[in-house]
Amino acid sequence: MRKKKDLYINYEHYYRKRRRRSNKTLGVIFVVLLALAITFGTYYLIKQRIHPFERNEQKDSKYAQDDQKPEDTTLIDEENSVEDNNFQLDDSSDSIENLSDDMNPEELLSENQDDEVDRMEGNDEPSPTVPTQVEDTRVPTLAKGIYVTAKSAASDKMQELIQIAKTTEINTMVIDVKDDSGKITFQMDSDMANEIGAVTNYIKDMPALIEELKKNDIYVIARIVAFKDPHLAEQRQNLALKNKDGSIYRDNNGDAWVNPYNQKVWEYLYEISAKTAAIGFDEINYDYIRFSTGKGISEVDFGQEAESKTKEDIITEFTKYIYEKLKPLGVFVSADVYGTIISSSIDAGLVGQNYVEMAKHLDYICPMIYPSHFGEGNYGVAYPDLEPLVIVRKVMNASKEKLSQIPEGEHRAKVRPWLQDFTASWVKHYQVYTGKQVREQIQGVYDAGYEEWFLWNAGSNYSVDGLLTE
Repeated sequence: MRKKKDLYINYEHYYRKRRRRSNKTLGVIFVVLLALAITFGTYYLIKQRIHPFERNEQKDSKYAQDDQKPEDTTLIDEENSVEDNNFQLDDSSDSIENLSDDMNPEELLSENQDDEVDRMEGNDEPSPTVPTQVEDTRVPTLAKGIYVTAKSAASDKMQELIQIAKTTEINTMVIDVKDDSGKITFQMDSDMANEIGAVTNYIKDMPALIEELKKNDIYVIARIVAFKDPHLAEQRQNLALKNKDGSIYRDNNGDAWVNPYNQKVWEYLYEISAKTAAIGFDEINYDYIRFSTGKGISEVDFGQEAESKTKEDIITEFTKYIYEKLKPLGVFVSADVYGTIISSSIDAGLVGQNYVEMAKHLDYICPMIYPSHFGEGNYGVAYPDLEPLVIVRKVMNASKEKLSQIPEGEHRAKVRPWLQDFTASWVKHYQVYTGKQVREQIQGVYDAGYEEWFLWNAGSNYSVDGLLTE
C-alpha cells in the first residue's frame, strides 16, 4: 500500500538535501577564511619588508641632523700635559670648558645617546668626530740663564747683565713680573690686578725691554710667584689661607699666602700670565708653586676640597690647568720646585710638589738644587755646600731615575735646575761661592746628562769668572 505524499515525509531525502546545502556553506566559509588568511599573511610579509627601510630612513634623518652640529668637540692638544709642576685640574680632559664654544652639554649628551642607538641597532662604530690638530709653533732654546730682579731690570745694571749675555754662554734672563710681594712690576692691563692695586710702573716700558733683549738673542722668561702673594691675600681675604679660628695665616716672616685650593686664585694667575705672554715673553716660569711650610701651617683650614684632595693633588691640578691654558698662546711653561722633593716623599707631601706628576704637565721643571739647601749627609755627602759638583751630580742622577717612571713616548718635562751663585753663610759648614763653585755645579749638571741650567743670586750679582766666554 502506497502512502499518500502529503502524509509521507521523506526524511532521508530531506537530510541529503540539508547535507548538500551545509557542505556548500562550509566550503564557502572555508574559502573566505583561506582568502583572508592569505590576504593578512601577504600584508604582514610586505610590512616586514618595508619597515626596516622606514627605520633606516628615520635613523639617517637623525644623523643628517647630527651632522649639522659642530665637529670640533675635541681638546686642543692632549699631550700636554702643562706644566707639570703646576695644576693639575683635572681636570678631566673632557671638562665642559674644553668643548667647542658652539656646543652645550645637552648636545654632547645627545651625541652619546646616538652612539648608543647605533650599538643597539648593530652598528658598533659611533658617530665620527674630527679631532682638531693645533700645530705647536714654539721653538725651544737650550737655556743657560740668570735671574734678574725688577730693580736690576729697571736700572742701568740691566746693560751690565746684557753685556754678560753678549760675552759669555748666558743666553737667557728670568725677569720678575709678579714678585714675592704680589706686585706686578710693569703697567699691566689686568682688571683684578688693577682693582687690588697690585700693578706698579717699576719697569717703565716692559715691551721695549723685551724687544731689546731679543735683539741681543736673549731668551726672555717671566717669573711669576704663584701662591705666596701677600698683597692679594690682604686685599681679597676670602682668597687667603686662614687658620681654623678664621684669622689669616702668616708664615715665619709675617707674610700671608693665598689658598691653592681656591679656583679664583688660579684664574687670577692665568689672567696675569696671559697678559704677560701677550707682550712678548717666551716663557712663563712659576715660583712658589707650592704650600707654605711655615710655623702654624698645620692649623690652617684649607677648605672642604682639601678633605678629598691632597696638597700634591691640587698643585698638580693647577699645573695641568695653567699649562693647557698657556700652551695655545705660544709660550713655554716651567715651574720651580724644591730639590729635596725628588727623593723625599715627606717633603713632597709637605709642599705639595710631586716631581713626576708635575713633569707630565710642564715644558720645563726646574728643581732648586742649591748645595746649601741639602742637609748634612743627604745623598751620602757629609757637607753638601762644600762639595757642589758631587751633590749636584747625585741629585741630577736621582732626577733622571725618578722621571724614568714616565713611560717613553709620554710627555715629560725637560729638566733645567737652579744652581747656587751666592754664599750661604748661615750654614754651619759652608764656603764662599765664586766662579769655581759655580763651574763645578754646571759640570755636575753635564755629568748627569743634562744641558740646561739657571743661576740664582737674589741681587742679580753673578760670578762671571765661572762662565765660559764666547
